[in-house]
Amino acid sequence: MKEKFGYKNIMPIPKLTKISLNCGVGKANEDKDRLQQAVSDLTVITGQKAVITKAKKSVANFKLRKGMPIGANVTLRGTIMYEFLDRLISIAVPRIRDFRGFPTTAFDGRGNMSIGITEQSVFPEIDPDKIKSIQGFQITLVTTAKTNEEGRELLRLFGLPFAQEES
Repeated sequence: MKEKFGYKNIMPIPKLTKISLNCGVGKANEDKDRLQQAVSDLTVITGQKAVITKAKKSVANFKLRKGMPIGANVTLRGTIMYEFLDRLISIAVPRIRDFRGFPTTAFDGRGNMSIGITEQSVFPEIDPDKIKSIQGFQITLVTTAKTNEEGRELLRLFGLPFAQEES
């Protein structure tokens, strides 16, 4: 990356700082067991205890009150982060049905990428027989890159498969 982007020093070369996994459980107020299932799935997948997230404000249309539990969140840093990224790229991504690569448009403008996983069963740690309900979650890869191009190149060098752009 130093030669490609013309860095004079190694310090501005982008790095992966954290990976955040977020699971929103819409039916958490109707079925408390579903929220606990999401927390346990995220904990098993990441190897780190998931935190229950609560609603920040009330929304009457969703029968939601401020402070109600609505999801689970895990933030990975350090060696656990790199181990999770390795398992994501080498084990989970090949198990996704009809996968043609991650879209190159999934970046936020500052080199961070968000990926949506539709079901938790792509990870081998989850036993498919014990799944009561299919639950998806979001994975956000946070980098120190300044642009999308730098972030995309960093993640490509890590081995993340991107979809081929049609010309």
